[in-house]
Amino acid sequence: MRVIFNVDAISAPLTGIGRYALELAQGLASHEAIEELRLYSAVRWVDDPADALSSNRLFASLRKNLPFKTSALELYSTLRNVLFRAHTRKFQQFLLHTPNYILMPFDGPSVTTVHDLSAFNFPETHPPERVRFLERHLPKTLDRADRVITDSQFIADELHDKLGVSREKLRVVALGVDASYHPRKPELLADAMARHGLVAGSYLLVVATQEPRKNLIRLANAYAALPETLRRRHPLIIVGARGWLSADLERVLAPLEAAGSSRRLGYVTEADLPLIYAGARAFAFPSLYEGFGLPVLEAMASGVPLLTSNVSSLPEICAGISLCVDPRDEAKLGEGLIQLLEDEDWRARSASTGLQHAADFPWSRCVDETVAVYREISSPAR
Repeated sequence: MRVIFNVDAISAPLTGIGRYALELAQGLASHEAIEELRLYSAVRWVDDPADALSSNRLFASLRKNLPFKTSALELYSTLRNVLFRAHTRKFQQFLLHTPNYILMPFDGPSVTTVHDLSAFNFPETHPPERVRFLERHLPKTLDRADRVITDSQFIADELHDKLGVSREKLRVVALGVDASYHPRKPELLADAMARHGLVAGSYLLVVATQEPRKNLIRLANAYAALPETLRRRHPLIIVGARGWLSADLERVLAPLEAAGSSRRLGYVTEADLPLIYAGARAFAFPSLYEGFGLPVLEAMASGVPLLTSNVSSLPEICAGISLCVDPRDEAKLGEGLIQLLEDEDWRARSASTGLQHAADFPWSRCVDETVAVYREISSPAR
């Protein structure tokens, strides 16, 4: 098979979709079924995923800083489409896969990956130009695509029920978890713990962008209501970039941070993040909506018991292993946090079962299942 793979999403700092695109690009490059792989980033071909990081940095900066963001985004998209059409005119017997929603114009078979419908379900939690762009272009992409990959059955059902995508087009391919996420002995964590001022085995960890959909305000309120002795033993540590609409979160966290009960580490390097996971006593991810919830799988792979939400894709990914509670009920969140931090029998069972479950999700499985989707629509190479 010959594949054109869009690597626009591979942009530093890597978030969930960027990680997915990077892992797929690397896996496809060495897959025995892929005869030829071409990577397209922004408005040009690139030789490898690392090139995409530098190529995309300029365009990401332009989209962020130009005035009239909606117009800038549409202008960039139009320019990219024109150049892509010109650059691929002679590419016969190729298929196109974009791992980030919107397809570029292409005459051959095409695949898109739709990770969630949060821009449609929670438009207030996204920049307005992104919402308008997806509202305008995603329906056309869904019509054109020969196959639509989703990260979970939950999102596949949403696409069918809400946007009318036929079941025949939909394929569920779960994400993977990197082998760097695994349990570690305390002595192997010492340097990372010292760098970030943490004590291994003590803290309650959250990894999430600080934006409304991640539900950190309710989590912080539930945590603040815990007994002081419990908070003193297990500080709330938040890893992730500062997002948008975060003024209310700032007000809730301020007294906790002043008392030393909570700290935000911001963006953490890829080298340190698995170590911070492995050093946690427990993990909390009470998101209101996820297409998959990769941090949940990363916590399981790290041998850390966790609490998450009983909505969207999260129960599907957790498979009954983690505590799944109503994310809008602060009392239930608080009860769950106490069990998460103090019930030693449950913690041991959950951590052990979670490790086994996460082992079923290597990135190689994601690559293989994606290639299987390609096979359904690809023409024999000439």
